[in-house]
Amino acid sequence: MSETETEADDARRYARPDTLEGMLQRGRGMGAILAARDPAGAAEPVRRCLRQDWRWDSVDERSVYLARLVRDLELPLEPVVELLAEDRESCERATGVLELLAVSGSAQAREALRDHVRTGPHWLDVLESVADRWPPAWWRDLAGVARARLDGDEQLSADEEARGTLDSLFSPDGPPPPHPSRRLSRVELTPPSPRLLALLADPGAPEGAKGPALRLLAGRAPEPDLLPLVPTLGSSYGSFPAPFLAAAVRRCGALALPAARTWVADDRSWLAWIGLEVLAEHGEDVDLPVLSAHLTDEYRRRGWCGPKMIAAGLARFGPAAAEAVPVLRRYYVHTPHSYERAAFLEALAAIDPEGLEAAYTEGLWDCEADVRLLAVAGAPDLPHVRDRLELLRDDPLETPEVRRAAAARLDRPGLPGTRREAAGA
Repeated sequence: MSETETEADDARRYARPDTLEGMLQRGRGMGAILAARDPAGAAEPVRRCLRQDWRWDSVDERSVYLARLVRDLELPLEPVVELLAEDRESCERATGVLELLAVSGSAQAREALRDHVRTGPHWLDVLESVADRWPPAWWRDLAGVARARLDGDEQLSADEEARGTLDSLFSPDGPPPPHPSRRLSRVELTPPSPRLLALLADPGAPEGAKGPALRLLAGRAPEPDLLPLVPTLGSSYGSFPAPFLAAAVRRCGALALPAARTWVADDRSWLAWIGLEVLAEHGEDVDLPVLSAHLTDEYRRRGWCGPKMIAAGLARFGPAAAEAVPVLRRYYVHTPHSYERAAFLEALAAIDPEGLEAAYTEGLWDCEADVRLLAVAGAPDLPHVRDRLELLRDDPLETPEVRRAAAARLDRPGLPGTRREAAGA
């Protein structure tokens, strides 16, 4: 979904964030908590979240969240298995859930994926995915089936990439190392920075040459002479910056602050965002109202992609950024872009940590591993928190990082009722 959709489009797609459906769509921990209280009532909303991809962006996490809901609510797997035969995106979504459920002990989920490798339309995608997550004993016996399917499909037979994938998966020693080049190595000569800057300043230079020049500058020492050129380095149709422009500006660090203060007021959104990134990373007290105002404006227009950068910048100011707390709280609750939720929680913790106990506790059920990590560290020392930490520590569905963090938190003195204390350690 485009980040420029209107508020009406956004409202039509996502349910209200204070409803069970809306929370489940956003991967909120409270959605999982409420679903567990009413499994029968939550069954159909969970199925709808399985059938449709509610992630705002591909970096948003859902597999662990959805697999836990299916397992904990004891939902039938058949609707998930049916998704394997639909389009490639549906198959990928279902594979992520089923391979986790198999790791958690579901023989039905394991066999469904193995059967898809034997007969399903997206068999190579499924095979690659399970090979990355499952122990080899669960899938290596499918080598003969996979090679037969590859040889039996004329289109795939001509696909060297597919054949290379199978060779890599089933070779006992893994993929062969690349053959060393017989050509003599040579030092690649690149233009000096003044020549690159001259190219960027030349209005007649080919647009396609600017990206490579900026890529080189982004890997070199700061070039303050780039900064006056930045407003001229948009694309010919004006909607985007030249490739690598933001990275090259980032290299200049605080040297870009004076220019960035003018860029943030520009009507060109790409230029304003480059300016905001500089203010977020290096801004001073005078820049705080600008960052806060831009965060508020982004929320008003439902700008879900990128506010995490502004939130991180506000967090640098600590309690001085208290004016931004209400909109940060609204972002935390409303955003469908779950990948950004951890940044809002971190900013709230840095600016106004009072009253975050409920958010941290809910975060133990969140779809995003980064939120769960923050919650493991920040949730209050209460018995139900201990119970959840023990589950996270022992749950095969959980990521290794969260499992380790939960184990460390349970071993920390002061958390009541841990197994170590019960054993008299």
